[in-house]
Order: sequence, then structure tokens, then C-alpha cells
Amino acid sequence: MADEWKAPVNETEEERLAREAREARNEEVRVEQKSWKLLEKTLLAGVQEQRRARRWGIFFKLLTFVYLFGILVLFTPLMDMDAAATRSGNHTALVEVRGVIADQEAASADNLIKSLREAFKDPKTKAVVMRINSPGGSPVQAGYVYDEIRRLRAEHPNTKLYAVITDLGASGAYYIASAADEIYADKASLVGSIGVTAAGYGFVGAMEKLGVERRSYTAGEHKAFLDPFSPEKPDERAFWQGVLNTTHQQFIAMVKQGRGDRLKDKEHPELFSGLIWSGEQAKSLGLVDGLGSASYVAREVVGEKDLVDYTVQESPFDRFSKRIGASVAEHLAMWMGFQGPQLR
Repeated sequence: MADEWKAPVNETEEERLAREAREARNEEVRVEQKSWKLLEKTLLAGVQEQRRARRWGIFFKLLTFVYLFGILVLFTPLMDMDAAATRSGNHTALVEVRGVIADQEAASADNLIKSLREAFKDPKTKAVVMRINSPGGSPVQAGYVYDEIRRLRAEHPNTKLYAVITDLGASGAYYIASAADEIYADKASLVGSIGVTAAGYGFVGAMEKLGVERRSYTAGEHKAFLDPFSPEKPDERAFWQGVLNTTHQQFIAMVKQGRGDRLKDKEHPELFSGLIWSGEQAKSLGLVDGLGSASYVAREVVGEKDLVDYTVQESPFDRFSKRIGASVAEHLAMWMGFQGPQLR
């Protein structure tokens, strides 16, 4: 063939070897290029597959969210209709006080006050039972609820309010209970703990060992008096103890106002020492009026055994959003080593 390549006639042995070496290198380059192209195609195919899988994953997650949201929207009105139906007849209203009494919690003053107002407002309510299982919490929140209970009792003199302590009715929880007409508990319930606490941590010694220096800039002589990274001063400690003592006296005054002559504090001054008693002991000390459950009180004391729950039920979205904010604030306070007065 005319165009067929032919090796030069006068090609030397060295030239032939060099030519063959070049041809071998060129062949290696072509093979390597093919390998890279094949690898590139494989990787691109894998990436595309991952993208498709991710898109489908997002789609199914959104579908699941829409499905759950639809169920929530569908059944919430039905639950409200059921609650309304149960309230159509005479009944004993129930309000739950469960968990720590604090802002943004289930047992916040806002939630409890709203629940109590709804319970007292219903003309079919024969009495209100406040079922308590709480270690206490904020004296401010407890005070709000206490004052509202007293107001509602005065506004609705024919509707009695009974506090029923289940496992625990301590400190701020007992503060609230003492505003009721009567208090009931189980014989093994834990009742009392009429005291105030504020706790934190001191990191001065640890900082000295680590060689860390605290630099605090304030305007006001005692602005940083609760700083856990600075040494504690005797005058500031005395001041803070005075704040706790004042809060304690406020607590005692409200309990005495609520319980009146039923409280045997003259014979037992240790009632206000922060100690806690069983329900059976609490009855003999005048902290509670009788032993029994919420259903017992509704059936035997009120005479209307049907219990209708008026406790505010927050939506899952509300609980989640509130807990995010409350959790951040709580953890920040814990990290700083400060915790305000607590009735616990």
C-alpha cells in the first residue's frame, strides 16, 4: 500500500531501539488515558447515584413529615371535641402540676393559671382537684399560682379546690398546695421541704492549679458577686444569705396563711427547716388534711367521681421550641455556676 508506514532503510540499531521505546511510551500514555477516563466515568456515575439517593431521601423525609403533621392537624380537633363532650355533665375538674415549676415548663405559672381559670369557669365543675407531683422550683412562679388560687377561691366560693400530692409535693409544690381548701396525700408521699436553696460552683482553686487568670471588668462594686471564677467575699456571702432568708420568710408566711390553725408549727418548729416527711407524718403535723388519691377525693369528698382534665396541653411544636430556648438559658446558667433561689 502506498500510504503504509515503513521503517527508514538506513535506520541504525540505536535509532530503531529509540523509536520502539517512543512507541511503547506512547502506547502506555494511551492506555493510562483510557484508564483515567474509565475511572472518571465510574466516579461520576457514583456521584450521580448518591445525588439521586439523597433526593429520594429528602423526598421521603418530607413525605413523612407531611404525613405526621396531617395526623396532628386531623386528630387535635377530635381530641378537643372529645374533651368538650366529657365536660357536658357535672364533673370534678383535674389540673396536673407535674415536674419542675418554672417558666417555659409544663408546670409554669402561665399554664397552671390558665388551666385553673378554665376549670373554675365551667358551670359544670363541682370542685377542682390539683394533682401534684413536683419537687418545686421557682418561688416567683409558685407565688403567681398561689395568688391566683386565692383569687379564684374568693371569686368562686362554692367551688372547692383540693390539692392531692402523689409521689412528691415538696418546696414550691407545697407552696402552691397550701393555697388549696384541703390537701390530701398518700401515706408514703413525700411532703414539705419548706426551705430555699441556691447553688453554684467555685472554680478559683482549679484555675490557680491550671495557671488561668480571671479578668473581670464591672461598673458597680458588687456587680460580679456571684462570679464562680472569683474568690467569695464574706460580706457578699452574708448579703446573698439575707436574700435567701427573706425568700424563706415569704414562703413560711404564705404556708401559714393557707394552712392556718391546722399547721402545728408551734409544737414543731422544724416544719420550716427544709425537712421532708411522709404523707402519714405530714397528716399528724397538719401539713395535709387526709390520705387519699385524686379519684378518692372526687368520689368520697366531692361526691362527683367523673374527673375531667383541664390541664393545658401544649402542641409538640410549642414544647420543642420552648425547650430549645429554656435549655440554652439553663445550660448557660449552669456553665456560669449560678442558680437563683429555688424552692426545692
